[in-house]
Amino acid sequence: MARSLDGLTFAPVADQAPGQVGTHTRFAYHEKSGEIWAEYAGGDVVRGHLVGTREEDRLDFRYVQLRTDGTTASGHCVSTVVTLPDGRVRLEETWEWESRTGAGTSVVEQVTEHAR
Repeated sequence: MARSLDGLTFAPVADQAPGQVGTHTRFAYHEKSGEIWAEYAGGDVVRGHLVGTREEDRLDFRYVQLRTDGTTASGHCVSTVVTLPDGRVRLEETWEWESRTGAGTSVVEQVTEHAR
């Protein structure tokens, strides 16, 4: 199993559609005893939260966010935890909106102190 996500910061490697997370969004992850949660903000997202579980290298969580246009959105995501050759962590995600139509994939990677 990859190392704990607790205290790690992640950022998307590419922008998504407007009103979604993008390269300016930062996720602050927490993990304890198989539970995961995170706060996120940046880009088109004013404030977001995710909460779920981790089993081995699989995350399963729900997310909800407030966007800069004042609307909210929520969805479900399943991620695979991957350790990169340089030791950083990548999350390969498959997500779907629950509050509207739409689904996709994305990748977020651990941000190191000097790259924040």
